[in-house]
Amino acid sequence: MLVYGKNVVVEILKNKTLIHKVYLFNNFSDDYIVSEIQKRKIETIIMDKLQLDHLANGNHQGIIVSIPDYEYFELDDFINADDALVVILDHLEDPHNFGAIIRTCEAAGVNGIIIPKDRSVDVNSTVMKVSAGALENMKIAIVTNLTSTIKDLQKKGFWVVGTDMEGTNYTEIDYKGKTVIVIGSEGEGMSRLVKESCDFIAKIPMRGKINSLNASVATGIIVFEAAKLRK
Repeated sequence: MLVYGKNVVVEILKNKTLIHKVYLFNNFSDDYIVSEIQKRKIETIIMDKLQLDHLANGNHQGIIVSIPDYEYFELDDFINADDALVVILDHLEDPHNFGAIIRTCEAAGVNGIIIPKDRSVDVNSTVMKVSAGALENMKIAIVTNLTSTIKDLQKKGFWVVGTDMEGTNYTEIDYKGKTVIVIGSEGEGMSRLVKESCDFIAKIPMRGKINSLNASVATGIIVFEAAKLRK
């Protein structure tokens, strides 16, 4: 997978992630990144801006690195803490939203994110870029069936909080203990079966004329409300 951007590369270097190859702008000047690349003796190809633009569909900031594809975690890697906070994304499709949600979740101390295998955005270079390196510090699991996963989590002691325009004010819900927050897809929201599987439905009151929020913004509001009760 090709990923790009200074913040992303810095996190990759700090976490000792395997880097196959580096594509570097011929006038690149970040001393830390250059020094780390040289220390690790990573194969480096010097390019001009036009050549880099052809490799990356975005603002590469003069550096692109080739790394192995993202390796997803198992649920048991992040659901066992007594106060685990987990986010489920119900068929989110926009990689920019996904990247922003990863960044928000990492900042709030979320233990892990769950996404479905089908009809959903996965971890790609755009997600990595938008997450600004947060993906290196966030556990993501991919599952076959969200409703089955929710039921399994409930059996393990989790309360599941869905999000919708109709429900209980999000500030009035008790997020203590093991909690799952479900964020619906852009436009469609949560699927019917997922919604019916939730223990609570949280809404964010709207005061303006627009009656919905971007998925990443909604995630930030509710996740940080839940995070207040974390240790």
